[in-house]
Formats: sequence, structure tokens, C-alpha cells
Amino acid sequence: MLTQRQLIKAYEYACEIELRAFKPGNVSIYADGHDMTVDDFRLSAKQSSEPIGNRNYNLGERIYYAVKATREAVGCNTNLGIILLCAPLLLAAESAKSAKELRHKLAGVLANTSIEDADWVFRAIALAAPGGLGKSEQQDVAQKPGVTLTEAMQIASDRDRIALQFITNYKDVFDFLVLRYNWAFNRWGEAEWSAVAVYATMLAKYPDSHIERKYGGLYTKMVMDKMALVDGKLSNIDRPEQLKNYLRKVDDDFKFAGINPGTAADFTVVTVLAVQLELLLSNG
Repeated sequence: MLTQRQLIKAYEYACEIELRAFKPGNVSIYADGHDMTVDDFRLSAKQSSEPIGNRNYNLGERIYYAVKATREAVGCNTNLGIILLCAPLLLAAESAKSAKELRHKLAGVLANTSIEDADWVFRAIALAAPGGLGKSEQQDVAQKPGVTLTEAMQIASDRDRIALQFITNYKDVFDFLVLRYNWAFNRWGEAEWSAVAVYATMLAKYPDSHIERKYGGLYTKMVMDKMALVDGKLSNIDRPEQLKNYLRKVDDDFKFAGINPGTAADFTVVTVLAVQLELLLSNG
């Protein structure tokens, strides 16, 4: 089984690869944006890695204390979605004995969340204060939850792609994005560009929850169309770095309009993490 240090390092690696990926509209080593910098995200990854991997905490505590550590370090919400997606996967990996067992263990984690987990996560969401997240007719993060964390995610799942993963056992990650990452890595041998492929294909196929919370459907078609072009170009190119100028133009267009595909960036991190965990477990 994997050690705590291996899990923490895998998480930090996934966060770093996502930052090295040129993700139009989002923060990367190629461009800051939305009043956030690469250094903010690197510090966030470092500060959140210990609590998210703390084996003395339950799932909800890991999420809360990772968010708290981030907030204290950078003073803004850089990684709530990353933490929400990565914490259950890291917890599952602690007891997995093989790559094949990882998703089975994840199903167990998600099936056994508690009201206490929900309470901690509601507190984490309130602390992170993300725009428009956490409210519904049935549950409000300002109130004490009356349901488990997974039940709360079920309530939000029709409007939040991250919440949907809790009730589908990370279907988007394992049945779609990991496959895309592995295809890209087998073709190019570069983790950073494989992460770009994940980001592009996610935005080409699904509306971004972060964008839609802010703008509704105003930019949905525009973003999907532009990223479908990126996705198509990536599928037919042997040297992805040739797309840098094109990606920069799309990045400028998105940031000029205030568009930040934050949910796709969160999924990029958890996809890289899933790949790393499967690799570590396979190498035993």
C-alpha cells in the first residue's frame, strides 16, 4: 500500500502539472489571470497537501483543514474544487492494494460519507466563499446539514459537475479523462501537454460549472466551440507546442471576457492524480 508521503507527493505533482499546462482562460505558467498567480496556486498546493493527506482526519476534516490552510496562506479561494475532488481519491488510495482496486475503494469512500463529513465540508465551502456555490432549495452551507456529504452532493449534482462525481464514482474522471490523458501521454510523452488535452476535451464536451455559476449559459456555446477546435487540433498534431500561439489567442479571448473555466482546471488536477495513483499502485 502507498505511504502518506507518496500520496502527498502525488497530490503536489498533480497540482504542479496542471499549472504547467497551458489552459486557456485559467492560470498557468504561461499566463496569470483573474487576480491570481501561479505562485498563489503553488503555495496553495503545498499548504493543503499535509491536511488533505492526514490519516488522523476523516474525509470532511481533510477537506476543511486543507481549505483553511489555503485560505490562511493566500487569502482567496484557489483550490476548493481541487480539494473536493482529490480528498476522496486520496483516502481511497490509502487502502487500495492495486490500481484495479482504486475505484472500488473510492466507491466505498463515497458510499460511507457521513453527516459529520457534510458539516465539515459545508464549513469549508463557507470559508472558501466561492461565488454562487453551495446553495440549493434543500441544503444551504450556512446551515447545519441534515444529510450525508454524498447526499448533499446528489442535491447539487444537476448543476455542479464536481458534485456529480460523488454519485457516479468519478465516472468523468475514470471513464473519460484518464483515457484521454493516457492517449495523449502515449503520443507525446509529456505530462503537461497531456493535461492540456484533458482540459480541452472536458470543455469541449461539458459546460463548465464555474463559468455557468457566474454567467449562466451566456458563454457556454462560445467556450465549447473554441475548445472543441483546440481538442481537434490536439488530436491531429505530433508536436503540441506548435499550438502555443493559438492557445494564447484563446486565452486572451477568454480572459478579456472574464471567463475562467475553473471546474475544468479542477478536473485536470484530479485526472493527473488518478493517473499517478494508478501508476504507483501498479508499480507496488
